[in-house]
Amino acid sequence: MSSDVREVKGSQSVAATEKKADALSAEKGKRDASTGGNVKMVPVPSDSIVPERDANKSPVLECRHLGIDFGGLRAVDDFNMMIGRTEIAGLIGPNGAGKTTAFNLLTKVYNPTRGTVLIDGVDTAGMDISKVSKAGIARTFQNIRLFNSLTVEENVRIGLHNQIKCGMWSGMFRLPRHWASEKEFHNKSLELLDVFHMAGNANEVAGSLPYGAQRRLEIVRALATNPKLLLLDEPAAGMNPSETAELMETIVRIRDEFQIAILLIEHDMDLVMGICEGIAVLNFGKIIAKGTPKEIQSDQQVIEAYLGKQDDAKDGE
Repeated sequence: MSSDVREVKGSQSVAATEKKADALSAEKGKRDASTGGNVKMVPVPSDSIVPERDANKSPVLECRHLGIDFGGLRAVDDFNMMIGRTEIAGLIGPNGAGKTTAFNLLTKVYNPTRGTVLIDGVDTAGMDISKVSKAGIARTFQNIRLFNSLTVEENVRIGLHNQIKCGMWSGMFRLPRHWASEKEFHNKSLELLDVFHMAGNANEVAGSLPYGAQRRLEIVRALATNPKLLLLDEPAAGMNPSETAELMETIVRIRDEFQIAILLIEHDMDLVMGICEGIAVLNFGKIIAKGTPKEIQSDQQVIEAYLGKQDDAKDGE
């Protein structure tokens, strides 16, 4: 489906650009673009676009000149990204481009060598993994990381740790507040599992679930932390076409029901082009293109990054 896209270029600061927003709006061009949904993407005060519905809201995530070095290797460099509050965004690129490293920077698995990460306007400098989680970022991993010997419900309850209201003494002496919290967590766990039609599996051992169900459980556990931004690292890996189609519907439903933003890394281009509204392409640690699915599909730099640069002519032809 097509939508109008207007681009804003320039290196003005956010504050300066906001003052000139009215003047810039009269100069913005329009062109047709195709997105995963019938969504109009509009420019914001940076070199980014967000869904029109998020244009008047502060972004849930903003990365400014983010980078990390490992020895003499610049794994990620000058990484700039903005995500609207209810946007489904994609981060794609060839193998080894630095996508998972970027996720690790956002979640403080790695501390950046340079640059800034803002979550809902709050600078994450000095935060650790736990504090970033409480600030509003949750993630899944390429390789499923569940507590296989625990039940499905117990895995979800672990994700609810950010919302613990029961103190140490209440827990030790099993005071009324402890039992009230236990009941609340049980009900919340079942509610979240029901979104994925997994409430009936609550008492099953997580490690006994089929692969696709384990993937869904990992997403449920991430949602249990009550995030503002959900990072999905190759959520369709290992899934068959039927499971992937169901996953696409689930991701959209999560965005709609929880009103959160989702950023995903994925190699399945049908999934990416089908549901992502804005896409950034990473290659050798740098973003080489941003835009709607239609723009990304026709971008020459992106084509070369995936397929290699084609010679205009070959010797002997």
